[in-house]
Amino acid sequence: MAQLGKIPATVITGFLGAGKTTMIRNMLENANGKRIALIINEFGDLGVDRGIINGCGIEGCAEDDVVELANGCICCTVADDFLPTIRGLIDRETPPDHIVIETSGLALPKPLVKAFNWPEVRSRVTVDGVVAVLDGAALRDGLFAHDHHAVQAQREADENLDHESPLEELFEEQLHCADMVVLNKTDLLTDEERAKVEADIRAELKRPSVKIIATEHSRVENAILLGLGAAAEDDLDSRPSHHDDGHEHDHDDFESFVVSLDAVNDPAALEKRLVDVVRQFDVLRIKGFLDIPGKPMRHVVQGVGERFQRYFDRPWAETENRRSELVVIGLHGLDRAAIETAIKAA
Repeated sequence: MAQLGKIPATVITGFLGAGKTTMIRNMLENANGKRIALIINEFGDLGVDRGIINGCGIEGCAEDDVVELANGCICCTVADDFLPTIRGLIDRETPPDHIVIETSGLALPKPLVKAFNWPEVRSRVTVDGVVAVLDGAALRDGLFAHDHHAVQAQREADENLDHESPLEELFEEQLHCADMVVLNKTDLLTDEERAKVEADIRAELKRPSVKIIATEHSRVENAILLGLGAAAEDDLDSRPSHHDDGHEHDHDDFESFVVSLDAVNDPAALEKRLVDVVRQFDVLRIKGFLDIPGKPMRHVVQGVGERFQRYFDRPWAETENRRSELVVIGLHGLDRAAIETAIKAA
């Protein structure tokens, strides 16, 4: 239960494409009258996740209940962006019953949890829980390492390797801060693969009390996700971070840019091209919207690694500029010109 008189807040963290936005949509569809305010943080210039939520058509999901922070990673802009936003929500004449914060896939959750100890926030809001959403298929495929022995063996074999992979660090930061782990996309795993992934996660967790929930398509009941009563802001010492020594978190390891396209006549052909781009340029994530001629609905593209989903989510508004735009996210050093040329070749 929430601390007496405080508004509970849930932090949803997880790597790019793990299913955080889908989880929030499911949460809103099953709110049952609970007033849930959302703070969505995106890495990149195109607000895809907020656009998906605002286009959901869910009763009670008002646009002013969805706040986007697009000025960089939320863990690096706490004072400038997050704190004024949270104060704006709790100072409303009718404040929300629950606040849900979706961090970008590149964010560290601990600095955000620390921010709830600021005096103007601490007396009115508590961190009900930190939920880490993990892509089960990505873990099975080893898209980022969490086997310390294997990583150490690689370091010893190649003196040019960095001391620590930024993807591995992000995975550990998000997992170590979590009160609950949602292992998503288990429909893509065999029973043996799922058991192996769960065992790997359990070995990495620092607190035995953390629960692991296996799910498909981010479907978890609100009664499970909300009401954890963790008061995480009072429990920071049990949530270790690579940056507890004072070293700043650096997003120079990652970069993103937007590719603007003309109307797309053949989205299936574009998807094939995007898979080729991911393979050739080692892109981590591609997401965005497409304008399909003759179709009244906006077409959503969601890709993590070589796995893509496409679907129509809502009609284009009469006053809306129909456009095709994709956000490309990867490690620093992406060849932007070559990637744009390859995508537009479709």
